[in-house]
Amino acid sequence: MKQYLLDTNICIFFLRGKYEVADQLMEIGIGNCHISEITVGELLYGAACSIQKEKHLSQINDLIGLLSVEPIYPVLPVYAEIKAELRRQGSMIDDFDLLIGATAICKNMTLVTENVRHLSHIPDINIENWINR
Repeated sequence: MKQYLLDTNICIFFLRGKYEVADQLMEIGIGNCHISEITVGELLYGAACSIQKEKHLSQINDLIGLLSVEPIYPVLPVYAEIKAELRRQGSMIDDFDLLIGATAICKNMTLVTENVRHLSHIPDINIENWINR
């Protein structure tokens, strides 16, 4: 079965009940969906900045309970190689985005993101955009 790594923006849309992300997750099976530790960090940062901190922390913890959280340590060598190659090409990508992308590559997952144009610079990455605005 195809496995999916959800980018932070997709998780935010899910938590906000937007763009039918929840329907898409149910259709493909929640067990086939994963998030990076980086995404967890970004979501927690967003909650820390929120005036509804406790509510958002609770939502994030519920989400973490539903999805498999992928560690970044095993991904770091691939991240480093991709970052070096992109640097040689003069194309830089934010470290957090690159770590999430490298996780998708290492785990042979499809990265689900709205940020297709930016992340498509990562070589050998499979990307889907579930968001229709």
